[in-house]
Amino acid sequence: MARPRDFEEEEVLDRAMEVFWRRGYDGASMAELTKAMELSSPSIYAAFGSKRGLFDAVLTRYRERRAGHRQHLLGDATAREVAERFLFGAIEWLVDPDEPRGCLLIQAGTAIGVDNEDVPRAIVTLRGRTKELLTERLARAQREGYLAESEDPAALARYLLMVFNGLALQAAEGMSKAELTDSAERALMSWPARPRRKSVAGSTRRKVKQ
Repeated sequence: MARPRDFEEEEVLDRAMEVFWRRGYDGASMAELTKAMELSSPSIYAAFGSKRGLFDAVLTRYRERRAGHRQHLLGDATAREVAERFLFGAIEWLVDPDEPRGCLLIQAGTAIGVDNEDVPRAIVTLRGRTKELLTERLARAQREGYLAESEDPAALARYLLMVFNGLALQAAEGMSKAELTDSAERALMSWPARPRRKSVAGSTRRKVKQ
């Protein structure tokens, strides 16, 4: 029978997350992780199996912390509002003073050694889920008449992710919230206009018999 854990998992994962976020996967040593988590190496290995197991748990925890942003994105909105919610909502946590600046999924996967090549793939998989979510949400907006049939939801999702990646890097470099917002607003200047709905008034009127 497994022994109950004598720590709050979310709390220690948040501490480990900050180390991975600031140092990257390869740069985060077990000495730094044990100090930040206030746990011994045997306790960490017993709970998460390995450094990689700990990192996988951190990625899951990071996604959980972004759940509110995803729910807001999925709510009722036009296609442009979806784009605005994605970018402006992201800016709020890219510069959150209670977290390292930028995005864990971008910063933790850089400068990975040959022995850890599967780490970037795990990060790409998570980022791929965001692309799928955006694509599906924009396809729904298209069905609802907020995007022209000629538009490609997948291409627009890729565009939004490209803009987000740039914002995340700029945030990590210290760019202000106002500057990031200005950049996002400029990026959305090229967003496709909402199509005009065809008038059907003339076709639905019934002729009145004389």
